[in-house]
Amino acid sequence: MSAVTSSPSDAQLNALPHPVIMVADDGRISDANVAAEQFFEASIPMLRRHMLRDLVPFGSPLLTLVEQVRQRGAAVNEYKVDLSTPRNPGERLVDLYVAPLPEYPDQVVVMLQERTIAEKMDRQLTHRGAARSVIALAAMLAHEIKNPLSGIRGAAQLLEQSAQDDDRSLTKLICDETDRIVKLVDRMEVFADERPVEREPVNIHVVLDHVKRLAQSGFARNLKFIEEYDPSLPPVLGNRDQLIQVFLNLVKNAAEAIGDNAADGEIQLTTAFRPGVRLAVPGRQTRVSLPLEFCVRDNGPGVPDDLMPHLFDPFVTTKPTGSGLGLALVSKIVGDHGGIIECESQPRRTIFRVLMPVYSGDDSIVEAPPMHS
Repeated sequence: MSAVTSSPSDAQLNALPHPVIMVADDGRISDANVAAEQFFEASIPMLRRHMLRDLVPFGSPLLTLVEQVRQRGAAVNEYKVDLSTPRNPGERLVDLYVAPLPEYPDQVVVMLQERTIAEKMDRQLTHRGAARSVIALAAMLAHEIKNPLSGIRGAAQLLEQSAQDDDRSLTKLICDETDRIVKLVDRMEVFADERPVEREPVNIHVVLDHVKRLAQSGFARNLKFIEEYDPSLPPVLGNRDQLIQVFLNLVKNAAEAIGDNAADGEIQLTTAFRPGVRLAVPGRQTRVSLPLEFCVRDNGPGVPDDLMPHLFDPFVTTKPTGSGLGLALVSKIVGDHGGIIECESQPRRTIFRVLMPVYSGDDSIVEAPPMHS
């Protein structure tokens, strides 16, 4: 098996979406498929120069499983094993399938099935269900709070006309705080807006270039930007202004996380086509393909572990003056476009990954065939 297909069996293994490697009796990687190259971020010739222990965490259960298979001559499985290393950082939970090869007694085959994407998708759909209650709350707040607030503000303005100089500061405080609450309610009202937005084919690279220019002329003027784009990427059927809002928010968050004093502050924007990611959407009998991947990566301090499960919930923020609605709105917009957003974070490596569906020319979602059991 190699990157250049030489037989039907090679073609079958390279077509698998799961990483597959072969381990020789001395622990060296003897072969791998294309998915393994992507998972370990190394070419097959490079992988063949490494021992298995070089690619997995110290004391990894995978090493023990390989030895068990050699001794017993029978296949074994293990679930939810973390294979993250300094070479391949970030959460990398996988299910392991290790089996002997009777035709090649000195070889053991290992297949990895990533759990991260499926679990994050499930979390996203659960989050969307919970968000419906927030939408209902937003609609109620917009209607019930704005009217009394306008009365309070009007009364404060009347008091200001006859108040002493010392008291005017208090009436001004009432007006300012009232205005601040109205602005917050206005931002929440966006969540209750269920009107369909105008969509058109959008070149995501034009959107990202526009966002980069806005950032470099303002809040990210001292940061370095790196772009890694797939020029062959098809357009996204979406709302250009809303997509700008999504990525401007993500880039602004990245810049604020890095801070003004970082000498090597860096934001990376990437686009890629990742076939094989499919999402079961409620109300559809078929699965929607999400092959378009857009990432915003920064080298800031990372997201606190206790915040990660609630990152896209409203009113969750680490900023002293933040409202915590930015990422919640980003999640809503991405969801309205039929996609999902996920985050993986550790110090100096935080990635917000947006996965979007491909659309056909007739404005309908291109759906993947249903999976058979």
